[in-house]
Amino acid sequence: SNDMTQDDSDVVRMHCGVRWKIEQFHRESKQVTGLEGCQCRLSRALRNHIACSFLVWAHLKRLAQQLDTNVYRLKFSLLDDYMRQQLREPSIPMVLRA
Repeated sequence: SNDMTQDDSDVVRMHCGVRWKIEQFHRESKQVTGLEGCQCRLSRALRNHIACSFLVWAHLKRLAQQLDTNVYRLKFSLLDDYMRQQLREPSIPMVLRA
């Protein structure tokens, strides 16, 4: 528009903010949920894998907000807790042979 009084900077900031949230979502969902690790060949299986990944991301995001942390720390703290528990009481016993 040629209207010099029109201020679009707020609109641009809003759109950039939305785009950044989408970028964050893609990065987090790939890194935290195993989204890229899918080797499905059938479209239905691929769609199910993507849907499950997004559900996991949404759950982790909600938990992270409740615990005042981020999804990366939350995921790795869950893995740390699991590893500690397995080292204390392994679910698969290790048999050593002499």
